[in-house]
Amino acid sequence: MEVKVTYKSGMRYEAEARGHKVICDQPIDGGGEDSGMTPPEFLLVSLGTCAMYYAANYLRIQKLPSDGMTLTVEAEKAMNPPRLAKFRIVIDIPGEVEERHLEGARRSAEKCLVKNSMLVTPEIELSVRAVQVVA
Repeated sequence: MEVKVTYKSGMRYEAEARGHKVICDQPIDGGGEDSGMTPPEFLLVSLGTCAMYYAANYLRIQKLPSDGMTLTVEAEKAMNPPRLAKFRIVIDIPGEVEERHLEGARRSAEKCLVKNSMLVTPEIELSVRAVQVVA
């Protein structure tokens, strides 16, 4: 799995994966142009869409409707080091849904790859290098 990020201008970056592109920026009060989500917002998007995938897949397998299903992810900031510390995910499934299916959707969302990656401290290797620019 790989994502390539390219500096565009100011506080704006373009991220690309498998031909799909998104813009990352900072809000105006953070020195950006507010033309895209911030990196922490992308983290919440990644966590939320992953959890939604698993919950919706459970409903699909159970032949239950998932239309109108929504998910909200919130996070609290912490310091030393600066980070997002406490996450809350709420999945809202419209209509009359039996408790066992709500629990099944919750258990399925617990399998989210992004969530599980965040629960176990990953190894992160960071390097900076100079490269030749071909004109």
